[in-house]
Amino acid sequence: INMETANHTAVSEFLLLGLTEDPPTIFGLFLFMYLVTLVGNLLIILAIISDSHLHTPMYFFLSNLSFSDICFISTTVPKMLVNIQRHSKSISYAGCLTQVCFVLVFAGIENSLLAAMAYDRYVAICHPLRYTVIMNPRLCVLLILLSLTISITYALFQSLMLLRLSFCTNLEIPHFFCEIGQVIKLACSDNLINNLLVYVMTSLLGGLPLFGILFSYVKIVSSVLKMPSSGRKSKAFFTCASHLSVVSLFYGTGLGVYVSSAVTDLSKKSAVASVMYSVVPPMLNPFIYSLRNRDMKEALKKLIQMSSL
Repeated sequence: INMETANHTAVSEFLLLGLTEDPPTIFGLFLFMYLVTLVGNLLIILAIISDSHLHTPMYFFLSNLSFSDICFISTTVPKMLVNIQRHSKSISYAGCLTQVCFVLVFAGIENSLLAAMAYDRYVAICHPLRYTVIMNPRLCVLLILLSLTISITYALFQSLMLLRLSFCTNLEIPHFFCEIGQVIKLACSDNLINNLLVYVMTSLLGGLPLFGILFSYVKIVSSVLKMPSSGRKSKAFFTCASHLSVVSLFYGTGLGVYVSSAVTDLSKKSAVASVMYSVVPPMLNPFIYSLRNRDMKEALKKLIQMSSL
């Protein structure tokens, strides 16, 4: 009884163990990826704002996606860089719960934005004559606000549910940031309710947008195959290529994290999986949209020319 009481101490901090080997190399690599993500996504936002031709629903959602990517990676990587500089692995209890909350918020927003972008492509290809009527500015803003409201509510609820858990002396998280599943695993008290809530709510809030994306693309493919011109077919598929690449990257890496966490307990593999999910997609998204999009290339060229004057 005394040992059990001693183990249930007041938690002041957790230890982040992910990717702690060879600190100078890890620091340089993550600093480079962070700066590339910031610059790439800021260029996307500025290009869309500065070019009136890009003031359309698709690019409105893309600019919000870029902003969400900046916020998402800024929630996790700066803390890791500071810890490496200080030769520390600790994060405060309050800091850990705050990080959990913001990670859930921005992951949820990105999830919803990808679904909104899929719907935008569906309307543009399947109902081109009604596109401007359906995808009006009011609907676009409402979709963003709905995404924000749902994501914040979900994140706050899950973060508050973590407050009911008690923690023991084992406070080591095998990731480089506080991931909700890993935090729940460390609890000494009964965590069944927390696990159920995470799986059920994540399945709903992640599954519904994914279903919407799949449904949109089933309709798109069906509509494109009915087009008589091969040129129109290739153009229609080309407009969806960037979005499909981002969707595959986001859901593929996200699924990889949870499969990795469920299958293996090896901290190194778990940490690498978390990097693939939280750092790689925000870094690659600007390249995917700029390299495959002629309008975005032109807008970026104009932006660079304006800044050089």
